[in-house]
Amino acid sequence: MKSICGVSGVRAAGKKEKKYGLALVSAEGSAAGVFASNLMKAAPVRLMEERITKGRLSGVIVNSGCANAYTGTRGMRDAQEMAEIGAGALGIDNTEIGVASTGVIGRYLDLPLIRRQAESISQSLSRSEAAEEAVAQAIMTTDLTQKHALVERETFAVGGVTKGSGMIAPNMGTMIALLYTDAAIEPRELKDALRTATTRTFNRVVVDGDESTNDILLCTATGNAGRVAPGEFAEALEECCRSLAVQIAADGEGASKLLEVVVRGAPTEEEAAVVARTVVGSPLVKTAVYGEDPNWGRVIAAAGRAGVWFEPDRVSLTIEGGGTIVPLVDNGTIVVDLAKAKDAMGGKKVVFSLDLGAGNATATAWGCDLTERYVEINGRYTT
Repeated sequence: MKSICGVSGVRAAGKKEKKYGLALVSAEGSAAGVFASNLMKAAPVRLMEERITKGRLSGVIVNSGCANAYTGTRGMRDAQEMAEIGAGALGIDNTEIGVASTGVIGRYLDLPLIRRQAESISQSLSRSEAAEEAVAQAIMTTDLTQKHALVERETFAVGGVTKGSGMIAPNMGTMIALLYTDAAIEPRELKDALRTATTRTFNRVVVDGDESTNDILLCTATGNAGRVAPGEFAEALEECCRSLAVQIAADGEGASKLLEVVVRGAPTEEEAAVVARTVVGSPLVKTAVYGEDPNWGRVIAAAGRAGVWFEPDRVSLTIEGGGTIVPLVDNGTIVVDLAKAKDAMGGKKVVFSLDLGAGNATATAWGCDLTERYVEINGRYTT
């Protein structure tokens, strides 16, 4: 197994019909969630914000192709009916079903299609690699690759599957993430660990700077593996989330390169994260990475507008790619070899490491380059 079905107590199924997909996951236990902060949050997000307070889920239903966002009173009724469809298909209490949607904003759900798909795939729920791949495929929209992660410890596992490619910015992105663990974790511990992991991973990904209406991250703990140390669980959960977050960044719409920005020497971790997110989200940095143009001054400029204080003359900056680390600035002194810096940008991953010289805190953010393909995808998204 490579993700959710590698966790004891999880069964899954999925189906994709052109751009319309449906996924069902059966797993019973403690649950927590993190949701979109957009004022225009979708009906399923608002529904789950209410339901997750119970701290328990027995299953999840997810559709792709329609976001059920900005759909008013009808949209909320549709989300509730979709929950009833999922609960019926899984044979569980309607109050213990998680609901998520992704796709075009401002369109209503095709509930007859969702009902038909749910009835069809409910007969094929299983713990298999094919099942988790079917789920990953079902929830994709503009994604080009499936996104799976499985972190195994001696006594328990954490697995996850996600989708996300465009409209990705801090405060989560256009992502649906389903995480599962067989560790026995109380809802409060699970909620705290999930929020910390999200802050350090999904909330540090920037593809285009737009924030979605539909972000939903749900985590269910089946408890089949028994109690584990909260710290050990939190570490494994963060590792799983980090893997998924990096996969989202690498699969950004139109992307040809993964961009990683590591900020060290900041006064606090949050300030380090602010600088890292600012740099990784800069269109000028992104286009320079795409063109393999060693215009490193754009990194310095983006860091300077992040709103975090540091002494410019104490900054150090390097670029890494293809296994080569090239110094650009050393303690405020320009030391760059432009030819070597350009060579370092030739691979599929480019890393900028920025030391602010203003403290001991570190944070990393991820994104991708900005290409013509991004404009092509989003200029014809609904047509």
